[in-house]
Amino acid sequence: MLDLHYAPGNANLAPHMLLHALDLPHRLVLVDRGSDAHKGPAYLALNPNGLIPVLVDGDLVLYETAAICLHLADQRPGHGLLPAPGTAARGEAVKWLVWMATTLQTTLMHHFYPARVLGDAYLADHPDVTAHVSAHAQQQVGMLLGQIEAQLARHGGDWLLPGAGPTVPDYYGLMLCRWTRGFQGDASPPARTRPGLAPWLQRLLARPEVQRTWAAEGLQAPFI
Repeated sequence: MLDLHYAPGNANLAPHMLLHALDLPHRLVLVDRGSDAHKGPAYLALNPNGLIPVLVDGDLVLYETAAICLHLADQRPGHGLLPAPGTAARGEAVKWLVWMATTLQTTLMHHFYPARVLGDAYLADHPDVTAHVSAHAQQQVGMLLGQIEAQLARHGGDWLLPGAGPTVPDYYGLMLCRWTRGFQGDASPPARTRPGLAPWLQRLLARPEVQRTWAAEGLQAPFI
């Protein structure tokens, strides 16, 4: 039995969707962010960074969402959520996953948490900088989403990588596109409004494993 330590709608969405897609028995362990449970000693013993999610698989404790996703997909390779190791297709899939985790997700975090870029003390003395950092990061997110649009258009398929079904980067991309649902202003529109992304996102939203994930976490529409 796998334990996924999660907070609703957090970065655990991608591994949670994979757990359902792979039919892996699992339990959800709620991390109460309202009481700062992720900063308490019990959680920090699992993840010293105090970030969510954490996956516990027997004696193995994993944090970093991309690492968790790779581990889960490799549990049942026959499901095709990642190409076979050593192939060019596997390299392409890992490239997109790592790009999403280290480039797109990081830029999104700069938008939502500018203090992580400059520090609370600096922002306290320069409150006008907060809005600038957030808006600039949002503009960068728009440029990065354009790379996903270009990839989908490049091969003309339904999913981020050529094939009959979604792979790990599709689920990860859906999670990150969800984070743009509240974007406002001219810096970058929400992902759901972009013509090159909307059909892809709707295909993912229609999948039963995605719907089960929203229901299990108690998420309400609009989902993206």
